Amino acid sequence: MKTENGKKSVSVYDDRNTRFRKFYTYLRRYWQLYAMLALPIIYLIVFKYQPMKYILIAFKEYRLDVKNIWQMPWATTAGKIDIFKYFKKAMNVDFYNALRNTVTLNLLDLFFGFPAPIIFALILNELPFKRFKKTVQTVAYMPHFLSWVIIYSLSLQLFGTAGGLVNQFLEGAGHEAIPFLNDPNHWIATYIFMGVWQSFGWGSIIYLAAIAGINPELYEAAAVDGAGRFRKMWHVTLPGIKSTIIVLLIMNLGGIVGGAFDRIYAMQNPLVIDVAETIATFVYKNGVKMLRFSLSTAVGLFQSVVGLFFLLGANTLSRKLGERGIW
Repeated sequence: MKTENGKKSVSVYDDRNTRFRKFYTYLRRYWQLYAMLALPIIYLIVFKYQPMKYILIAFKEYRLDVKNIWQMPWATTAGKIDIFKYFKKAMNVDFYNALRNTVTLNLLDLFFGFPAPIIFALILNELPFKRFKKTVQTVAYMPHFLSWVIIYSLSLQLFGTAGGLVNQFLEGAGHEAIPFLNDPNHWIATYIFMGVWQSFGWGSIIYLAAIAGINPELYEAAAVDGAGRFRKMWHVTLPGIKSTIIVLLIMNLGGIVGGAFDRIYAMQNPLVIDVAETIATFVYKNGVKMLRFSLSTAVGLFQSVVGLFFLLGANTLSRKLGERGIW
């Protein structure tokens, strides 16, 4: 079909047909990549998105004899529908104490634990002996594969007031035993220390991979300019992994009101419960153990929403400062 000027005009049908042929050609060329994506997508749909319908339990009266979530009655107060009933019930003094402890412990974890794998990766990168470097890496990775029950048993053997190796050494040197696991302030320090020890080796893997991707010519240019090891680290290595650091920092900020249940549950004891009760253990003790699933779901939903806001805020701030965020 030609126009008055003698030029061909492309119809809407021809344009769609051309785009379809391009898409078909592209799909035939790269179908293996999309086939590889099939299993992860199915996993996400079945185990991550499909269970999201059970968020409704936070707004309903959970009943064990009703298996269908849609048939459960909405939460009521004094005969009237009150979908936020369990959110209000959860927001008591114990919950606010658990929320304060969760945020405090996670911020301390972030402050001390986040830089540890970065520093360790920088040090490993500077080691000239490959065999020694691999040995140090292997030893540093090992604590990651230990359960928190085992780690707490180790902490009892090391930091126990009666019979702990560290306190035996202190008492032998003429000092008083330190209640690492019985005093709230000392317990917090021990909790953070054990967390850093358990995770810093494994966390350094990502940074070592990022360092390996830095162009070696940058180090050569820095050496020509007279830069030593520290200068190369500061002006080449750190800027080279800055984007990785920011992405991981944003992801850690998203979990500021979260936290692993096994770690805190294994290490807490009645003497330090005022600083060791977090949202994870609060949900377990007040929701799961007492079969109050609506209450535990409401607290978990609150936790997720607050974590999402932290994640979005950190990502937005990162992009406004000119850095690359998660998306």
